[in-house]
Amino acid sequence: MIFPRLQGKHRTLVQLVAVVITMGSLSFAAVPFYDWFCRVTGYGGTPQVAAAAPGVILDQVVKIRFDATVEQGMPWTFKPVVRSMELRIGETGLAFYEAHNPTDRVIGGTASFNVFPDTAGAYFTKIECFCFSEQILQPGETVQMPVTFFVDPAIVDDPDGKFVHEIVLSYTFHETPLPEDQAALKTPADDASAVN
Repeated sequence: MIFPRLQGKHRTLVQLVAVVITMGSLSFAAVPFYDWFCRVTGYGGTPQVAAAAPGVILDQVVKIRFDATVEQGMPWTFKPVVRSMELRIGETGLAFYEAHNPTDRVIGGTASFNVFPDTAGAYFTKIECFCFSEQILQPGETVQMPVTFFVDPAIVDDPDGKFVHEIVLSYTFHETPLPEDQAALKTPADDASAVN
């Protein structure tokens, strides 16, 4: 009589472990799926990506404001070169952001981004952007990084989007591990400590 009870408890334990493994697998799959969903739909202010502007330029003007921050602990300074610009919907815009590494070590960073209001995310489209790849700054280095973009003319047909007259493009830089070839390079501080 005891043996059937153990089988029932064992079966329940196996089922619980299976549920935990399934939930863990789904949680890992949720992150890339959510990222893909945001990029495709513009949900949460995620801008779109295209190879070129649509070729249709409307007379309606939209103001683009540029915002820049760094995550806590990231030692870079980071700012837009120009705070805002106006361009016609469908027109290609070019803006620059400036990053400076004030430290004595090589630092890598990647930028996360979004636009506000969220409605504009489906229509704010990047052609080229420094945020598409990791940026590596040498000690004391300052760089200006371009972003090429346009606002899709389809925004004027969206019931909510047609009321958007100002869009904020925001970036936040996060420190990231250096690639192996960069991490192996010595910084001036490393050379000085070797002499002492």
